[in-house]
Amino acid sequence: MFDSAVNWLVANGRSAQWGTVPWSQRPEVVTKIGRMMRLGTPWIAEVDGEAAGTLTLSTTPLSDYVEAADEPEVYIHLLVIDRRFSGLGVGSTLLAHAVDEARRLGVGLLRVDCYAGSEGKLVDYYRRNGFTPVSTFTVGDWPGQLLAQRV
Repeated sequence: MFDSAVNWLVANGRSAQWGTVPWSQRPEVVTKIGRMMRLGTPWIAEVDGEAAGTLTLSTTPLSDYVEAADEPEVYIHLLVIDRRFSGLGVGSTLLAHAVDEARRLGVGLLRVDCYAGSEGKLVDYYRRNGFTPVSTFTVGDWPGQLLAQRV
């Protein structure tokens, strides 16, 4: 899914988000994804029995560019949708599942970070799904946005 997302982003002039090389060909990214999946809980959305999207949830950010909250939280990582299932609400369904998981755990804060470039298209997507921008950050020349939702 990540490789097809990179290909789609490149084809749509948005290579600054995840680069131009498929993630499976970047050992440092494969290691990072493996770490996040081991430390968090991965969830897979299916459409007609096929994997259509995924996200990983954890109780803290798993990166060094976002600090942990000063209260319990559920943090969303690695949200990606197989482009074949675009427009079917797979991403929104996964985000709604993250809200449900936070409620199940009795946690009142759900957070996510994302790429803030490309006219803020991804930030707008999270806003449409109930998140509010909290702060911006930069990793190298990569602009990021931290967002939160009260559960």
